[in-house]
Amino acid sequence: MKSAENAARLKIIGAMIIFGTIGIFRKYIPMSSGLIAMVRGFVGVLFLLLVLAVRRERLSFVAIRKNLRLLLLSGGLIGFNWILLFEAYNHTSVATATLCYYMAPIFVTLAAPIVLRERLTGRKLILSFVALVGMVLVSDILNVGVSDLGELRGIVLGLGAAALYAAVILLNKKLRDISAYDRTVVQLTAAFVVLIPYVLLTEDVGALTLEPLPVI
Repeated sequence: MKSAENAARLKIIGAMIIFGTIGIFRKYIPMSSGLIAMVRGFVGVLFLLLVLAVRRERLSFVAIRKNLRLLLLSGGLIGFNWILLFEAYNHTSVATATLCYYMAPIFVTLAAPIVLRERLTGRKLILSFVALVGMVLVSDILNVGVSDLGELRGIVLGLGAAALYAAVILLNKKLRDISAYDRTVVQLTAAFVVLIPYVLLTEDVGALTLEPLPVI
Protein backbone atom coordinates (compact mmCIF):
# COMPACT_ATOMS: atom_id res chain seq x y z
CA MET A 1 0.00 0.00 0.00
CA LYS A 2 2.83 2.38 0.90
CA SER A 3 4.62 1.78 -2.41
CA ALA A 4 1.38 2.39 -4.33
CA GLU A 5 0.87 5.72 -2.54
CA ASN A 6 4.46 6.76 -3.25
CA ALA A 7 4.04 5.83 -6.91
CA ALA A 8 0.85 7.91 -7.08
CA ARG A 9 2.62 10.89 -5.52
CA LEU A 10 5.49 10.61 -8.00
CA LYS A 11 3.01 10.54 -10.88
CA ILE A 12 1.31 13.68 -9.57
CA ILE A 13 4.67 15.44 -9.16
CA GLY A 14 5.70 14.39 -12.65
CA ALA A 15 2.42 15.60 -14.12
CA MET A 16 2.74 18.99 -12.41
CA ILE A 17 6.34 19.40 -13.60
CA ILE A 18 5.24 18.72 -17.17
CA PHE A 19 2.23 21.03 -16.82
CA GLY A 20 4.43 23.78 -15.43
CA THR A 21 6.37 23.94 -18.71
CA ILE A 22 3.30 24.55 -20.90
CA GLY A 23 3.26 28.31 -20.40
CA ILE A 24 6.96 28.62 -21.23
CA PHE A 25 6.56 26.68 -24.48
CA ARG A 26 3.41 28.62 -25.39
CA LYS A 27 5.29 31.93 -25.06
CA TYR A 28 7.67 30.81 -27.81
CA ILE A 29 5.21 29.16 -30.22
CA PRO A 30 4.36 31.74 -32.90
CA MET A 31 0.80 30.55 -33.51
CA SER A 32 -2.67 31.55 -32.34
CA SER A 33 -4.11 29.96 -29.20
CA GLY A 34 -6.90 28.26 -31.15
CA LEU A 35 -4.50 26.69 -33.62
CA ILE A 36 -2.15 25.53 -30.86
CA ALA A 37 -5.06 23.96 -28.97
CA MET A 38 -6.33 22.19 -32.10
CA VAL A 39 -2.91 20.81 -33.01
CA ARG A 40 -2.36 19.81 -29.39
CA GLY A 41 -5.48 17.68 -29.42
CA PHE A 42 -4.52 16.04 -32.73
CA VAL A 43 -0.94 15.28 -31.63
CA GLY A 44 -2.21 14.00 -28.27
CA VAL A 45 -4.55 11.53 -29.94
CA LEU A 46 -1.82 10.24 -32.26
CA PHE A 47 0.60 9.85 -29.35
CA LEU A 48 -1.87 7.89 -27.21
CA LEU A 49 -2.85 5.63 -30.11
CA LEU A 50 0.86 4.94 -30.64
CA VAL A 51 1.24 4.10 -26.95
CA LEU A 52 -1.70 1.70 -27.17
CA ALA A 53 -0.18 0.08 -30.26
CA VAL A 54 3.16 -0.40 -28.50
CA ARG A 55 1.38 -1.86 -25.48
CA ARG A 56 -0.74 -4.02 -27.81
CA GLU A 57 -3.91 -2.75 -26.24
CA ARG A 58 -7.17 -1.74 -27.90
CA LEU A 59 -9.78 0.87 -27.16
CA SER A 60 -12.88 -0.44 -25.38
CA PHE A 61 -15.69 0.79 -27.62
CA VAL A 62 -18.24 -0.69 -25.22
CA ALA A 63 -16.97 1.53 -22.38
CA ILE A 64 -16.74 4.50 -24.75
CA ARG A 65 -20.35 4.09 -25.91
CA LYS A 66 -21.58 3.97 -22.31
CA ASN A 67 -19.90 7.28 -21.51
CA LEU A 68 -20.03 8.92 -24.95
CA ARG A 69 -22.12 12.00 -24.07
CA LEU A 70 -20.00 12.95 -21.09
CA LEU A 71 -16.80 12.26 -23.02
CA LEU A 72 -17.82 14.50 -25.92
CA LEU A 73 -18.98 17.29 -23.61
CA SER A 74 -15.85 17.19 -21.46
CA GLY A 75 -13.67 16.97 -24.57
CA GLY A 76 -15.23 20.12 -26.00
CA LEU A 77 -14.69 21.92 -22.70
CA ILE A 78 -11.05 20.82 -22.69
CA GLY A 79 -10.52 22.43 -26.09
CA PHE A 80 -11.88 25.81 -25.05
CA ASN A 81 -10.12 25.50 -21.69
CA TRP A 82 -6.84 25.32 -23.58
CA ILE A 83 -7.70 28.40 -25.66
CA LEU A 84 -8.47 30.49 -22.57
CA LEU A 85 -5.31 29.32 -20.81
CA PHE A 86 -3.06 29.99 -23.81
CA GLU A 87 -4.60 33.44 -24.24
CA ALA A 88 -4.02 34.11 -20.53
CA TYR A 89 -0.32 33.40 -21.10
CA ASN A 90 -0.38 36.02 -23.88
CA HIS A 91 -1.83 38.77 -21.68
CA THR A 92 -0.11 38.17 -18.36
CA SER A 93 2.92 36.39 -16.98
CA VAL A 94 3.20 32.61 -16.98
CA ALA A 95 3.29 32.64 -13.17
CA THR A 96 0.12 34.70 -12.82
CA ALA A 97 -1.82 32.72 -15.44
CA THR A 98 -0.77 29.43 -13.84
CA LEU A 99 -1.75 30.62 -10.36
CA CYS A 100 -5.18 31.65 -11.66
CA TYR A 101 -5.53 28.26 -13.34
CA TYR A 102 -4.79 26.57 -10.04
CA MET A 103 -8.10 27.95 -8.79
CA ALA A 104 -9.73 24.94 -10.46
CA PRO A 105 -9.54 22.74 -7.32
CA ILE A 106 -11.30 25.47 -5.33
CA PHE A 107 -14.08 25.63 -7.92
CA VAL A 108 -14.38 21.84 -7.74
CA THR A 109 -14.53 21.91 -3.93
CA LEU A 110 -17.33 24.48 -3.95
CA ALA A 111 -19.30 22.82 -6.75
CA ALA A 112 -18.92 19.21 -5.58
CA PRO A 113 -21.74 19.40 -2.98
CA ILE A 114 -24.16 20.48 -5.72
CA VAL A 115 -22.94 18.35 -8.61
CA LEU A 116 -21.62 15.26 -6.82
CA ARG A 117 -23.60 15.48 -3.55
CA GLU A 118 -20.36 15.48 -1.59
CA ARG A 119 -20.25 16.94 1.90
CA LEU A 120 -18.69 20.40 2.19
CA THR A 121 -16.91 20.57 5.53
CA GLY A 122 -15.74 23.64 7.41
CA ARG A 123 -12.15 22.54 6.88
CA LYS A 124 -12.64 22.52 3.11
CA LEU A 125 -14.19 25.98 3.22
CA ILE A 126 -11.33 27.38 5.30
CA LEU A 127 -8.67 25.85 3.03
CA SER A 128 -10.49 27.13 -0.07
CA PHE A 129 -10.65 30.63 1.41
CA VAL A 130 -6.95 30.58 2.32
CA ALA A 131 -6.07 29.41 -1.21
CA LEU A 132 -8.25 32.15 -2.70
CA VAL A 133 -6.59 34.84 -0.58
CA GLY A 134 -3.18 33.50 -1.52
CA MET A 135 -4.03 33.59 -5.23
CA VAL A 136 -5.26 37.19 -4.97
CA LEU A 137 -2.13 38.35 -3.13
CA VAL A 138 0.35 36.54 -5.37
CA SER A 139 -1.36 37.50 -8.65
CA ASP A 140 -1.38 41.16 -7.54
CA ILE A 141 -4.90 41.54 -8.92
CA LEU A 142 -5.69 44.23 -6.31
CA ASN A 143 -3.10 46.53 -7.85
CA VAL A 144 -4.29 46.09 -11.44
CA GLY A 145 -5.62 49.45 -12.60
CA VAL A 146 -7.37 50.78 -15.69
CA SER A 147 -4.02 51.18 -17.40
CA ASP A 148 -3.35 47.47 -16.94
CA LEU A 149 -6.38 46.11 -18.77
CA GLY A 150 -4.18 43.58 -20.57
CA GLU A 151 -3.00 42.13 -17.26
CA LEU A 152 -6.56 42.09 -15.94
CA ARG A 153 -7.73 40.32 -19.08
CA GLY A 154 -5.05 37.67 -18.60
CA ILE A 155 -6.23 37.06 -15.03
CA VAL A 156 -9.87 36.77 -16.12
CA LEU A 157 -8.90 34.37 -18.93
CA GLY A 158 -6.89 32.27 -16.47
CA LEU A 159 -9.84 32.07 -14.09
CA GLY A 160 -12.14 31.18 -17.00
CA ALA A 161 -9.79 28.36 -17.97
CA ALA A 162 -9.83 27.18 -14.34
CA ALA A 163 -13.65 27.14 -14.33
CA LEU A 164 -13.74 25.03 -17.51
CA TYR A 165 -11.12 22.66 -16.12
CA ALA A 166 -13.14 22.31 -12.93
CA ALA A 167 -16.16 21.38 -15.05
CA VAL A 168 -14.09 18.71 -16.80
CA ILE A 169 -12.99 17.26 -13.45
CA LEU A 170 -16.60 17.08 -12.25
CA LEU A 171 -17.72 15.42 -15.50
CA ASN A 172 -14.87 12.91 -15.25
CA LYS A 173 -16.12 11.92 -11.80
CA LYS A 174 -19.36 10.81 -13.45
CA LEU A 175 -17.63 8.49 -15.93
CA ARG A 176 -18.03 4.82 -15.18
CA ASP A 177 -15.98 1.72 -16.04
CA ILE A 178 -13.63 3.32 -18.56
CA SER A 179 -9.85 3.32 -18.63
CA ALA A 180 -7.71 6.46 -18.61
CA TYR A 181 -6.51 5.71 -22.15
CA ASP A 182 -10.02 5.28 -23.56
CA ARG A 183 -11.25 8.42 -21.83
CA THR A 184 -8.33 10.59 -22.87
CA VAL A 185 -8.30 9.47 -26.51
CA VAL A 186 -11.99 10.32 -26.95
CA GLN A 187 -11.73 13.61 -25.06
CA LEU A 188 -8.71 14.77 -27.07
CA THR A 189 -10.44 13.74 -30.29
CA ALA A 190 -13.53 15.70 -29.28
CA ALA A 191 -11.38 18.74 -28.40
CA PHE A 192 -9.67 18.55 -31.79
CA VAL A 193 -12.94 18.19 -33.73
CA VAL A 194 -14.68 21.00 -31.81
CA LEU A 195 -11.77 23.37 -32.43
CA ILE A 196 -11.69 22.80 -36.19
CA PRO A 197 -14.72 25.04 -36.93
CA TYR A 198 -13.54 27.52 -34.29
CA VAL A 199 -10.17 27.90 -36.03
CA LEU A 200 -11.78 28.09 -39.47
CA LEU A 201 -14.13 30.85 -38.29
CA THR A 202 -11.58 32.89 -36.36
CA GLU A 203 -8.45 32.42 -38.49
CA ASP A 204 -7.65 33.45 -42.04
CA VAL A 205 -6.39 29.96 -42.76
CA GLY A 206 -5.52 30.73 -46.36
CA ALA A 207 -3.20 33.52 -45.29
CA LEU A 208 -2.02 31.93 -42.06
CA THR A 209 1.57 32.83 -41.25
CA LEU A 210 3.71 32.32 -38.22
CA GLU A 211 4.07 35.26 -35.89
CA PRO A 212 7.62 36.44 -35.14
CA LEU A 213 9.23 34.87 -32.10
CA PRO A 214 9.45 37.13 -29.05
CA VAL A 215 12.82 38.69 -28.33
CA ILE A 216 14.55 37.06 -25.37
